[in-house]
Formats: sequence, structure tokens, C-alpha cells
Amino acid sequence: MVDFNDVDLNLLRVFQAILEERSLTRAGQRLGLSQPAVSYSLGRLRSLFDDPLFVRTTGEMLPTPTATELSAPVNRAISSLREVFRHGDRFDPAASSREFHLSMSDVGEQVFLPILCTKLQQTAPFVRLSVQQIPIADAEERLRLGQLDFAVGNMPALKLTTQYALLFHEPYVCMTRKRTGLPARQISREKFLSLSHISVGSSESSHRNIEHLLQAEGLHRRIALRVPHFTVVPQIIRRTDWMVTLPLRVARLFNERGEFVIYPLPVQIPEVEVTVHWHDAFESEEGNRWLRSVIIDSLHED
Repeated sequence: MVDFNDVDLNLLRVFQAILEERSLTRAGQRLGLSQPAVSYSLGRLRSLFDDPLFVRTTGEMLPTPTATELSAPVNRAISSLREVFRHGDRFDPAASSREFHLSMSDVGEQVFLPILCTKLQQTAPFVRLSVQQIPIADAEERLRLGQLDFAVGNMPALKLTTQYALLFHEPYVCMTRKRTGLPARQISREKFLSLSHISVGSSESSHRNIEHLLQAEGLHRRIALRVPHFTVVPQIIRRTDWMVTLPLRVARLFNERGEFVIYPLPVQIPEVEVTVHWHDAFESEEGNRWLRSVIIDSLHED
């Protein structure tokens, strides 16, 4: 058993840096250490845990099963130590220049970011946001490692491994270009199926499942176009008679100039839950708590 009194806690920082950077050189640059110093620390870690911890492959250092198992407690320990040294140094959003990292889909960026940025400009003018589209399969690890502060969207798989808060439930609707011959308020199954459709394969599970949900209700759409995101959709339906199925908030955003017509779907499919996720290791971290409250207060709807 390792004697805690003999352990240099800086070795935990080296372990975390190698784990996240997958490179001794990049880990050293991040910590301000030379590569020989990082290699020496890795040797001490290997001796302490009697395991190689990281194995060199083409282009990167891959963690062994032991290193993967150690990653969560090491990250919690480092997070706790940071809290210790932040004691008395309260997070001040009005003065902080901290950069927060968020993950959301392209459609989430269009709907949520303008609201958040407006709020931040008013209350935290120097705080910075970095937004990425992280695959759901990778989001939990990045939240756990502190590489990501929050993930926002429809991500039921993350509920098992993260803390989360419900922001709102969102119905799906369908939308097409305004033109003569369209019904006024409701669209029938027959009319819906007579049109060509755009299928959007966004990263969020709800968008990927639309086809399955509609087919379960007997609606087998004729797909004219498949795209990976919503960004291009308004330009396409503005120039065609095609239809798209999409979240209500996104439809309203695209229809700000009133050039489209929005219908309830001709069948009922479940509304989706839009949630914000963070990792338990950062539950009490003051900056995380602050931005979490901003996100929830800004986006939550009863």
C-alpha cells in the first residue's frame, strides 16, 4: 500500500495532464515542465501504482485500464484541492474573465446562445464562452475531466452519469414555404405524406429518432434530402415545396420573417426533454454553480 505521506501531490497534476493531453510533450507545455521532468514524474507514478498507466502508440499515450479506473478519483481529488485553495476567493461574475466550455447542437446554439450571451453581457461582461458540438458518447468523460462545464440539449443517456436540471419540454412541428393550396391551420396525414421532406440527422437523439417515431405512427415520409444539421434548412425550404419536421422553438426562429407556415404534426409523438448537465465533481464549485443558475434561470420554462 502506498504511504500517503510519501506522495508528492503534484504527481496527480501530471497524471491528469497526460490523461487529457495523451502526450508527454503537451502535458509538459500545459504544466510548464520539460518533457524529461514529465517522464520522471510518470516513472514515479508507475512505481507507485505498479502499472505502466500509459502506453505509447502511434501519435498518443493511451491509458491502461488502471489509469482509466484512477481517472475519476484523481479528478475529484484535484477538484477538491482547487476548492481548498479557492477558499476565501469568491467567484465574482462581474469581474471574472473565466472561460466556460459548453456543448450543444447547432440548433441549440441558434436557440440558446443569443439568450445566454445577452444575459452574460449584462451581468458578467468579461466571462467568456467556448461552445462545441461534443458527441453524446464523449460528453460524460469531458464533463468528468473538467474539459466541459455543461452540456445542453436532449441527452437522456447522460442522466445516468451526471447531475442535470430540466429546462423545458419541446414539441415537434412541421414547416414548409407559404404558398397557395396549403391548409390554414392543420395538415392532414395525406397532405403531409404527399410532400417531399428534409431529414435532419442532428447529434441530438431526438432529431435522429424522428423518422422512427413517425414510422411507428404509420407515416413513411418521402425523403428528398438528408442533412447533418439544421443550419441550411431555411434556405432550402425557402426555395422548394419541401417540408421539415423540427422543434417548435427552432421553427419560430426560422420563421421570424413570416415566410413559412408551421403546423402541428398530423400524429402525436412524445415531446422531448431539454436538459442541462454537469458533473457531480463540480457540483459545489462556485463558478459552475453561478453559470448553472444563469442557464437554468434564462432557459427554464414551466
